[in-house]
Amino acid sequence: MAEQTAEGRVVGSGPVAVAIGRRPEPVHDVAVYAFDGMAPFELGVVVEVFGLARPELSGLLAAPWYGLKVCADRPGTALDAVGGFALVARYGLDELAAADTVVVPGVPNAFGGEVSPALVAALRTAHERGARIVSICSGAFALAAAGLLDGREATTHWRYAELLQQRHPRVRVNPDVLYVDNGDVLTSAGSAAGIDLCLHLVRRDHGAKVANSVARRFVVPPHRDGGQAQFIEAAVRPVEEEDDGVARSMQWALDHLASPLTISLLARAARMSDRSYLRHFTARNGTSPMRWVVTQRIAASLPLLESPEGTVEEIATAVGFESAATFRHHFGRVMRTSPTAYRRSFGRGVA
Repeated sequence: MAEQTAEGRVVGSGPVAVAIGRRPEPVHDVAVYAFDGMAPFELGVVVEVFGLARPELSGLLAAPWYGLKVCADRPGTALDAVGGFALVARYGLDELAAADTVVVPGVPNAFGGEVSPALVAALRTAHERGARIVSICSGAFALAAAGLLDGREATTHWRYAELLQQRHPRVRVNPDVLYVDNGDVLTSAGSAAGIDLCLHLVRRDHGAKVANSVARRFVVPPHRDGGQAQFIEAAVRPVEEEDDGVARSMQWALDHLASPLTISLLARAARMSDRSYLRHFTARNGTSPMRWVVTQRIAASLPLLESPEGTVEEIATAVGFESAATFRHHFGRVMRTSPTAYRRSFGRGVA
């Protein structure tokens, strides 16, 4: 009778010598850096996206979910966090340097503190061996200190953008975007923009359907259009009764994406005048109604592009664009790639 070794090989011969118990597909390891005095939000975003068990994705995943390790300069030592509590990281920088994706959610003091030399060395080691390096908020200063942003476009929180440019003049700092994807090195703006970037990573690795499912559990949109400029020193807007009308119009638009949509139709769904609707929608969402509609149509096109069925022209029509050319134009503006390139990268069963 055939016997199987610990490595998953089958020994023996004959009809019973079947291959069973092979090693599972390797898990993509994500390492996130923790440090003394950190604000816990950005760390929590990474843990929520990559460390949470997700049984709801069992039928959608073509590859295993991520394995997460929280790493620090001195593993096992309590790290004080903003808010009066402490956490202990089990793993050190050797594990961080060996991960497939490394996330730096911030640095202790962007305005004057030195980036940990040990972290800089670990980032360089990880990058040299082909890891994907990611920063959130002030974490861009660590990537810049490691030389990983030289000659590249990058972003950080708008409060730090000018300082990052002054301190690292070889970096092309873009203070207006929510995140920048350079392939092997990615940077995001402050705090909540880390959610946008983490969902983008999930979309890159597992496709739009999986990213949309994670976004739903997060109770956030799977993709936000526009940049962080819309959030700079914005006044807090009082809650108004008309908000219910705006929300109703947004749901109506999502139910009719394939149909022609205009300001007048959306205003009618909200039971407002065109002028009042435009003002309230923009104040609520930080973007115009039609720009929002375009973003929703792009989001709706992603799972269709991941399927081998349908041409780009057919998909453009299915999500409400008047032509394939218009679809390609807006897709390139929002996703920074073409529909064909996206399908080539993320399509399931597409040659």
